[in-house]
Order: sequence, then C-alpha cells, then structure tokens
Amino acid sequence: MKNLLKLEEVLMFGLAIYLNSLLPFAGWVFWALFLLPDIGMLGYLVNARVGAITYNIFHHKGIAIAFYFLGVFLAIPELTLAGVVLFGHSSFDRILGYGLKHFDNFKNTHLGWIGK
Repeated sequence: MKNLLKLEEVLMFGLAIYLNSLLPFAGWVFWALFLLPDIGMLGYLVNARVGAITYNIFHHKGIAIAFYFLGVFLAIPELTLAGVVLFGHSSFDRILGYGLKHFDNFKNTHLGWIGK
C-alpha cells in the first residue's frame, strides 16, 4: 500500500510539472519557487501547534487546487502558478514521507512518524 501511495504522488508530481508547462512562464520559475511552501515551517518558531497549522496551510492539496482553479477562472497566471507550485511541492514532500503535521510534533504526520 505504501508503494502504491508513493506512485500516486509521483504521478501527481508529474501532473504539476505538466500543468506548469502550460503556463506562460519560463520553466525555471517553477523550480525557483519550488521550496517556497516550506516557509510554513516558520510557525514552528512559535510552537508545535502554530507550526503544524502554518505548515499544513502551505502543504494542503485542496488549497493548492483552489488556487489553481481560481487563477484559471480569474485569468491570473501568477495565482495559477502558485497553485501548481503548492501542489507539486506537496506531492514531492509526500513522496519523501513528509505529510501533513499533527499538532504535537513535527515528525508526527498523517503518513506516520517521519524516520520510521
């Protein structure tokens, strides 16, 4: 099951790369912004609860998809790009085993404990 879920994430990551190729930006822009969603980890400087909330906002695929479709609907390519970057980054993180965070500990994710 774990490998099937990783394969699903690999395919979603590929979808993000494909959707990026349809946008009116140079290909390097996606990669330059790729790690930007990790800014959500700054919430951990406050405490684990705030960190989990901010991290999860920047890594939630529902929010990424909403940004993408809002950008398409409003014809705002930058918003569409933001959605693609958030979606691609979240998929990549999940390939590596980094899931959405629980409030108690950074390593406690919806995919299980990181490192086990």
